[in-house]
Amino acid sequence: MRVLSGKKILLGVTAGIAAYKAAFLVRLLVKQGAEVKVVMTPKAKDFVTPLTLSTLSKNEVHSSFTNEDNDNAQWNNHVELALWADLFIIAPATANTLSKMAHGTSDNLLLATYLSAKCPVYFAPAMDLDMYKHPSTKQTFDTLKSFGNHIIPAASGELASGLVGQGRMAAPETIISFICSEILKTLPLQGKKVLVTAGPTHELIDPVRFIGNHSSGKMGIAIAEHASSLGADVTLVLGPSSVPVSDKSIDVIDVTTAQQMYDAVHQYYQTTTIAICSAAVADFKPVTALDQKIKKKTGEGLSFDLEPTKDILASLGLQKKHQFLVGFALETENELENSKKKLEKKNLDLIVLNSLRDKGAGFKGDTNKVTFIDKDNKVTPFDVKSKKDVARDILEHIISKIDA
Repeated sequence: MRVLSGKKILLGVTAGIAAYKAAFLVRLLVKQGAEVKVVMTPKAKDFVTPLTLSTLSKNEVHSSFTNEDNDNAQWNNHVELALWADLFIIAPATANTLSKMAHGTSDNLLLATYLSAKCPVYFAPAMDLDMYKHPSTKQTFDTLKSFGNHIIPAASGELASGLVGQGRMAAPETIISFICSEILKTLPLQGKKVLVTAGPTHELIDPVRFIGNHSSGKMGIAIAEHASSLGADVTLVLGPSSVPVSDKSIDVIDVTTAQQMYDAVHQYYQTTTIAICSAAVADFKPVTALDQKIKKKTGEGLSFDLEPTKDILASLGLQKKHQFLVGFALETENELENSKKKLEKKNLDLIVLNSLRDKGAGFKGDTNKVTFIDKDNKVTPFDVKSKKDVARDILEHIISKIDA
């Protein structure tokens, strides 16, 4: 799981020799999938150029309250910057800036932005050995921690003065590792195993033909990726799909047939906390799959016998112990009645109803319109949303139930 993927990160750079490391930090944050904006103190530009940080972040760098490159001065809104950010990292954080943060001083854009921030704030001190150990510095650290800010401890080593000891800014890799570790502690699904099925299954008729459906796997993949972003250890059992799984921490088990999906699901189910079965599994398969391609004969039809596939969801309901089990229902008539019967019959905790009669719902598209029905028969309809937002709604509902 890339904890920082999709996060909006504001990086504050202050005037210390370690400012050159900000370029490496920006690059690593971007590689983690974060969107990065940079705000600098005016003097920080003596150590690293805004052009460098702008190029690496692909965003404009701000260092003053106004842009005065032309006759029409434009205000850099520090409140807007602060509210944009999911995280605010100040690295390097000099003794001067940290002292001003502790005392509420607001004499530059970075400090004004800090005072406006509502997101978590992390600071990586960078100063000489004796400055780092000074009682006033310790008091500053304690004050900032009392505000809820997070200190990333300075590393030990040779300092700019030539002295050896603690005071150098933590390495960019260490900063990212520290922040990710802190974030993981707060994620609601941290330490939980989530099993998701997605996509169709293909039941072979012969080597080139199969029985299948129009499922793309988009809904299940969105669920798996959002569960991973919430800290879960995710296994995705995925039928044939061309949709990429961008989160490389997800354990993807590729399958083709209903039997293969059944076997894979049961391999992981016993240790699963949450199982979400969104796959569109074929209900029937040919009794015999032919080894050779069926030849078309003029004027002749084709018939073959079908048999039911194993009911994966029902089998999980029978074996359910501690798991929170979620199923999907795609209906074309008597939607609520049929879904409630499926919920009870298969021993589910939640069923997510799709109706092909609803505009914006169904296969292949990027949106869905769903209705939740829980085991207390509470019905919660939703408007048309992106499948990513539907995934968020599903997992928020599950979390509210397992934490209740």
